[in-house]
Amino acid sequence: MPDGLDHSEPTPAQDAALAAAMLAVDPFGLGGAVLRGRSGGMQESWLAGLQELVPDGLVTHRLPTHATDDRLLGGLDLTATLAAGRPLVERGILARANEGILLVPSAERLTATTAAKIVGTMDTGEVRIERDGLAQQHATRFSVIALDEGIDDEKVPAALRDRLAFHLDLDPLGDRYETSGFAPEDIRDARARLSEMVWGDEAVSVLCNVALAFGIASFNAPILAMRAASCSAALRGSASDQDIANAARLVLAPRATVLPPMEDEEVQEQTQPERNESESDQEQRQPTDAELQDVVLAAAQAAIPPNLLARLLDKRSVRQRRDAAKGAGAEQQTVRRGRPAGTRRGTLRNGARLNVLETLRAAAPWQSLRAQSRTGSATASSRRIVVKPDDFRVRRLKEKRETVTVFVVDASGSTALHRLAEAKGAVELLLADCYVRRDQVALIAFGGRGTELLLPPTRSLTRARRRLADLPGGGGTPLADALEQAGVLAQAIKRKHQTPAVVLLTDGRPNLSRDGRKGREAAEADAVDAAGMLRHDGVAALLIDTSPRGEQSAMRIAEAVGAQYVALPHADAQSVSQEVRARLGN
Repeated sequence: MPDGLDHSEPTPAQDAALAAAMLAVDPFGLGGAVLRGRSGGMQESWLAGLQELVPDGLVTHRLPTHATDDRLLGGLDLTATLAAGRPLVERGILARANEGILLVPSAERLTATTAAKIVGTMDTGEVRIERDGLAQQHATRFSVIALDEGIDDEKVPAALRDRLAFHLDLDPLGDRYETSGFAPEDIRDARARLSEMVWGDEAVSVLCNVALAFGIASFNAPILAMRAASCSAALRGSASDQDIANAARLVLAPRATVLPPMEDEEVQEQTQPERNESESDQEQRQPTDAELQDVVLAAAQAAIPPNLLARLLDKRSVRQRRDAAKGAGAEQQTVRRGRPAGTRRGTLRNGARLNVLETLRAAAPWQSLRAQSRTGSATASSRRIVVKPDDFRVRRLKEKRETVTVFVVDASGSTALHRLAEAKGAVELLLADCYVRRDQVALIAFGGRGTELLLPPTRSLTRARRRLADLPGGGGTPLADALEQAGVLAQAIKRKHQTPAVVLLTDGRPNLSRDGRKGREAAEADAVDAAGMLRHDGVAALLIDTSPRGEQSAMRIAEAVGAQYVALPHADAQSVSQEVRARLGN
């Protein structure tokens, strides 16, 4: 491997242009790229720049939003089949994209199912059709350009991102695309040299160690990095350490999940052996594997997004924050309302709607046999289509259930006024969000006057404030009774096709059993038993411990409920509201 490493740090615009040139050299081996940024503008400029570099051009096939299996993989060509009287197959987008580009707009909204089918085709290099009485396969290979227009935490499905070499953030580049300086003739020459770019074990070891330092668990990442290094070397005409650095910076750095450990400079100086080499000797000496790895790691680390550390220090998952912001409830399949989710074989009962096209598609392969059985002649032709009950295909629909957050507030004891004030503020904060998210909130209070449903599920902020103003306080702690009533309310919510979530604010010290007798031991046993029933119903729950130092009994009750436990001895309305959104978002 030739020595020498260019230590100049390229700009993001230069890296984006270099990635386009590499992808033009080996579009199918590198898989493709994720382009994150605003729609149009820089995304279109980058795609145009890629097309200009490819000597013979690449045909682009755009993936429609919510593409069905027939559009994606192919299937029965209904019109041609009915006209010919025999099954005829129509190729899907993945087969037609062979030797071209599959452009995926709004890729951050791609469903996991569609992404899995694209990834499976990329891995096997073929599309298999085994449905509607058909069994065919088509060889295909393509490069995927995923346009990620997501805001904040929305991202392309992980399985698809893992197969694409480059993850480019185009927003910081502004509105001007910087060319790479290569011409189509350079790309043609680089393709001819690509097979000659051979790397030793030290280069593979360096990229694998850099991937480990960045916390990258995928096997695809170092493989794609090696391919990128070969493309960089083919463009420059010879392999060098700079190509390894380019690959680490463009392929590995955007995938980083941890920051590499920083060595103490003093310790490094003490452990570094003394050298009395002349400058000419240092120029001729090839860097060792350790030195090369340090240089490559530094080059890649410079390309890590500046906000990575903030994201890594945030213990809440991306998905929790996104779903909490949207107020996502559980999905359910219906036959009358919701978003389309394919079809299934079925009968027209309970309001199910017939999908005419899919029904005809299921019946088409059997028309010649049915015509023969009807007329006794194999050559008989008729414009009449015979449809049998087994051919019926009904629509499948999905809708997200509305979320109802049930606050169960401990209103007992001398500190009840503080907890009730916190609960009031938290409920009002969540109700303000409910107007946008279309969630509902309910309130159950328990104390010396027993357990009472003070606020049935509602979105009305005016009604909520009026009922919250008169919350009672003081007395004993009938926690078991409160958990039972929360379970009853959760079941009623489920019967309305809504998703219940229970938030329990208590110090976890019950002293009243189900039958009203005083005693902590019996009261806690009853509370644990009632909590087990709530857990059996599969209700998402959060227990916020409001005691000064956290109670063991509250932890036991949270475990019995299957609830997440949060100790907030000094909880205020804002912190309670934030914990509810973050922890019950899923």
